[in-house]
Amino acid sequence: MLTQGGFFVTYHLQCRLISINQSNEKMKTNHFIALIAFSFLFTISTTAQDLTKQFDAIVSQYYTNTEAPGATILVAKNGKPIYKKAIGKSSLELNVDMTTENVFMLASITKQFTAVSILMLEEQGKLSLNDPITKFIPDYPTHGKTITVHHLLNHTSGIKSYTGIGNLLEVARKDFTLDELIDYFKNEPMDFDPGEAYQYNNSGYVLLGKIIEIISGDTYENYIEKNIFEPINMHSSRYGNNRELVKNRVEAYEEDPSGFVNASYLSMTLPHAAGALTSTIDDMLKWQNALTNNTFIKASTLEKAINGSTLNDGEHITYGYGLAEFNLKGSKGYTHSGGIFGTSTNGIYLIEEDIYVIGLSNCSCNDIGTVTQNLAAAAIGKPYPTMKDVVNIAEDKLKQWVGAYEFEDGAVRHIFIKDGTLKSMRESETNTVFEIFPLSENHFMFEEGNIEYKFSKTANGKRQALFIADTENVGKEVNKPMPAARKEIKLTNAVLQHYVGTYQLGPNFNVDITVKDNQIFAQATGQGQFELYADNATNFFAKVADIKIRFNKDDNDNVESFTIFQSGQENVAKKID
Repeated sequence: MLTQGGFFVTYHLQCRLISINQSNEKMKTNHFIALIAFSFLFTISTTAQDLTKQFDAIVSQYYTNTEAPGATILVAKNGKPIYKKAIGKSSLELNVDMTTENVFMLASITKQFTAVSILMLEEQGKLSLNDPITKFIPDYPTHGKTITVHHLLNHTSGIKSYTGIGNLLEVARKDFTLDELIDYFKNEPMDFDPGEAYQYNNSGYVLLGKIIEIISGDTYENYIEKNIFEPINMHSSRYGNNRELVKNRVEAYEEDPSGFVNASYLSMTLPHAAGALTSTIDDMLKWQNALTNNTFIKASTLEKAINGSTLNDGEHITYGYGLAEFNLKGSKGYTHSGGIFGTSTNGIYLIEEDIYVIGLSNCSCNDIGTVTQNLAAAAIGKPYPTMKDVVNIAEDKLKQWVGAYEFEDGAVRHIFIKDGTLKSMRESETNTVFEIFPLSENHFMFEEGNIEYKFSKTANGKRQALFIADTENVGKEVNKPMPAARKEIKLTNAVLQHYVGTYQLGPNFNVDITVKDNQIFAQATGQGQFELYADNATNFFAKVADIKIRFNKDDNDNVESFTIFQSGQENVAKKID
């Protein structure tokens, strides 16, 4: 505003054509404009401070111990940082605090760099996404099937993922050449025909790395550094290396019943184009801005990557090419996470709001994805509630919402009162019951805060419920009795002890099964412990989530794995300890 005031005085002195009264009026107007501008700037500053407080509260909610492994977090709006945070320790042994310049393994966030590299080669006319992979790797055994580049990109190839073969903890200690790594999995039987199903697959991205090397005549490492990192000045980013000295690189940790331990050793030859890159939150913002500004690929090409894809039967899947569709309270975007020994990462971009959130953690015990999702929700003005927001509502007010509701997706949920609190139960094989907590007379949340109910009544007096998760789903009141709670049987301690051990459900993601006082418990990496209940001697279910577990035995009656059934999917976790 000094510039405007200075211009007015100069104009007045030079022209001398304005009367004193007119001059005074203009000065008053000018001061009024200045006051409005100051008020506007003050409002922006206050809003920014309020948002920072919200962000700090979210981070501190999930990172309560600043002496533990931590994270670096960045929130950006319109390509510029509006929040940066480092919390916890980058090295427990040396007692070094985390800084925002720290370098982390990106884990599977690497896949978006690999996918964009493939799309760059497509735009250059050096490949087609419909090319069979045998065009580039002629000796690859496809079992008579046509596997295309497209199938590798969206995890629909049917090739077995090498991270699910053998004991990953043992395999991870070996150094592989790229061809040796491909040889490790290429002769495994396929899980399904190409395009028939979606199954997250690290082998596919290793093969994409091989294709990049064949077309470019260079290593994957050099290609990424020369064609992506250098052009946009990602100076702190590189291919991971166990021997190279890297300034500001964090130490990686895991957590077991005894506390924090150094992460299991991982040869960086193993993750390759599926997960071997390292970076910082500032460099990742440069990368996101490059995507947003179409620095490497055209907007139409990016659309193919971020809008999911389809199976052979036309079914839509949310995974595209190195990125997956994301919907946050009605705001559309895309995302990818990563998990590797001692690392948890997650990035979210919301398109319309131009909001980017990236979180990098140096412990696989931390669920950085929940943190970034909560930050993104706050950044768009739709924050998730927390237990601090819970209020007391009289039981007679709670009763008005008791009943059954059928939702647009076909789910039937029963709302009922037990022990003076409102409960929710979705009809399923497990009929799992959750407590819901009042935020107001008609607004309730689940304990984690990322699922909510909003109840209301229509003009004809019928009740309805809005179920708010990633998307919103309307449920209408129906006349349906509540099914009986699932009954469990009691097993002896001797039977339950057979199942005790550590089971590997995914790369750096284990489930510990323990037994205490004739009760059996499961605890996944970075998550809380929950009790299992027996259907019979080998089949169990949870009451805190819609989960079933079946323990599998070999020919000698030894437990070798369990199969977990959840959300219509089943996955096998091999016993490793």
